[in-house]
Amino acid sequence: MKVYVPLIFSLIISACTDNPKIVQYAEKYTGLGENEVYVVSHAWHTGFVIPSTKVYEVVPSLEDRFGGSANIEFGWGDKKFYQAKEITAGLKIRAILWPTETVVHAVAVPGNVRDYFANSQMELLCLSDKELTALVDFVSNSFRKNRSGEVEQLSNGIYGDSQFYKGAGDYHLLNTCNEWTGKGLKSMGMDIFPATKFTAESIMTYLSEYNVKRNNRTVSGIASGCGFK
Repeated sequence: MKVYVPLIFSLIISACTDNPKIVQYAEKYTGLGENEVYVVSHAWHTGFVIPSTKVYEVVPSLEDRFGGSANIEFGWGDKKFYQAKEITAGLKIRAILWPTETVVHAVAVPGNVRDYFANSQMELLCLSDKELTALVDFVSNSFRKNRSGEVEQLSNGIYGDSQFYKGAGDYHLLNTCNEWTGKGLKSMGMDIFPATKFTAESIMTYLSEYNVKRNNRTVSGIASGCGFK
């Protein structure tokens, strides 16, 4: 029976969706845009902090929930793991080894992102309008939507002014929360292979090295943010 375990697992995974899929943005990310987007690491998870104006254009119902917030942070992951008050070994094993339902976590973030997430590792990305559109389209596709095309609320989120929503796709070993971030980066034109970005550390290391190569464009090194010459 042990011989068949890998085969059974492979069949289960192959039957699952790898949604949300990468948006096929045709151009390469330049890092020269004026739209500030942050990738933030919270131990296990990484997520995007995106200007709300563009988000509301694509997902209007989020404006009803988050109103005048300058930015919204988005994360995607296993439904039970993400919402759990205590992370147990059983939850970790279940999330990795068995395809599970997913959620999107959305958080209202004020204009000064660095102060709000002062205790978190983060990297600044400077997106053009087209790059930002591609990223927001990817995030929009990460929500499971009803027949009317509306996102579906679940419980309140885990910190700040936040909310969980039903997510698109299955969570499993080949489709994790950090691979989701990698797919978002790929969608906006970064040269990244999401399947190798299994951990938060792997995402943040990739971005840190990229920013250093691009004229030291790190969070700590840019007082004026995007548009700095």
